[in-house]
Amino acid sequence: MEARSGDAEGRRPRVLVVGGGIAGLGAAQRLCHHRAFPHLRVLEATGRAGGRIRSERKFGGVVEMGAHWIHGPSQGNPVFQLAVEYGLLGEKEMSEENQLVELGGHLDLPCVSYASSGRNVSLELVADMANLFYTLLDQAREFQHVVETPVPSVGEYIKREISRHMADWTENNETKKLKLAILNTHFNVECCVSGTHSMDLVALGPFGEYTMLPGLDCTFPGGYEGLTSSIVASLPKDILVFNKPVKTIHWNGSFREETLPGEMFPVMVECEDGDRFPAHHVILTVPLGFLKEHLDTFFQPPLPLEKAEAIRKMGFGTNNKIFLEFEEPFWEPDCKYMQVVWEGSSPLEDAAPEPKDTWVRKLIGFLVLPSFGSVYVLCGFIAGLESEFMETVSDEEVLQSLTQVLRRMTGNPQLPAPRSVLRSRWHSAPYTRGSYSYIAVGSTGDNIDLLAQPLPADSADAQLQILFAGEATHRMFYSTTHGALLSGRREADRLTSLWHTKAQPPQPEP
Repeated sequence: MEARSGDAEGRRPRVLVVGGGIAGLGAAQRLCHHRAFPHLRVLEATGRAGGRIRSERKFGGVVEMGAHWIHGPSQGNPVFQLAVEYGLLGEKEMSEENQLVELGGHLDLPCVSYASSGRNVSLELVADMANLFYTLLDQAREFQHVVETPVPSVGEYIKREISRHMADWTENNETKKLKLAILNTHFNVECCVSGTHSMDLVALGPFGEYTMLPGLDCTFPGGYEGLTSSIVASLPKDILVFNKPVKTIHWNGSFREETLPGEMFPVMVECEDGDRFPAHHVILTVPLGFLKEHLDTFFQPPLPLEKAEAIRKMGFGTNNKIFLEFEEPFWEPDCKYMQVVWEGSSPLEDAAPEPKDTWVRKLIGFLVLPSFGSVYVLCGFIAGLESEFMETVSDEEVLQSLTQVLRRMTGNPQLPAPRSVLRSRWHSAPYTRGSYSYIAVGSTGDNIDLLAQPLPADSADAQLQILFAGEATHRMFYSTTHGALLSGRREADRLTSLWHTKAQPPQPEP
């Protein structure tokens, strides 16, 4: 990070971006377009860019270990705009028709619903319960302007409403129990969507602040990582420094560098390997899960109490994928989603506290991925503590457990076992520690805004030493790639406007 020759170059700001996910890359791409920022580096803890966007070449094709869809692929979505610009989408994904679809966050109905006893659940019953659940979920979004919510969480609200609806159910006991089990699967799906262990942890009041963009959610035919790779390719060479985990950010100080004896820097970024990078500004884009774990040691001096408290209060959970490879499909050719209904489960009863033997019961079912030639792949989704426990067992145990589940569900004890298994482990990833954020009970959207505020907060002279970006800092689009990208651009623009103001000559007094 040597300064370029000449006093003018030396006085230009040194900017460090910590984290090479889409927020960090978005910030770097924005800053690179401005001449005021020739001294820019992105420090990435791992050996690759992309963060929670991670595509792997496997099964003769590409699978997404992290971000899966563009949520709301339409003109207001910067991820969609970039994907179109880089030529990463097909004609169908880019069509006007696709961009106008409004799904309101509701999942498609499954092509088949398997009960754990091996029978097929009536798709009419499945559709009825999906309709009830999504009606209640939509109602749960309507409390953001209410002074006091009837209950603290989304989960408690929906369960209360289900109890009321049950009074009108006229079927026999067995069907009523099956309806509850189907609803329980919907709760588990919503845990995956919200990145939480339980909807009882998701705050009811601010739930409606999350904003859904129009457009039929779509995937990248060549992998989501094509997007981050394209952004990286647009950056100046050597701007990214890999395998450079940051240990501590020292701020509000006066730090020197030998190559610039006359220059003082308010921030010093200390890396795990002992390297130190002085800077005028740091844009911090690390995941909230990492911040939560390292809060006490990552900042020196410590963060202001209010900001630290916001980080502690906000929710951050785990959603993982399990890919199963088959030689032959056992599902119908046009099937896209197979639902799993665990008989005996109910959202109105507390789940078993120990996920050890029952972790598979949090599995929501399987997406059928487009076939890669003669290879057929299912993608299972699982969230919460059960998902975190799944990360601790061997591939062999996961394969064995899911083979048993599939044989039970299909009622075919001879169903061939999957050929191989691949899974994500986002909770175990040391620089991520989970999947994405949600607004937890006890926190509000104000906590997101508080996290997004630069430091120091109260000094006009020591401006913008640490700026905060990442999906967890976007009040309307938290948990999404477009929220992350927008947050990175937001902080880059904040810096640009600061230096634009500084560059203006002082106006004569009237």
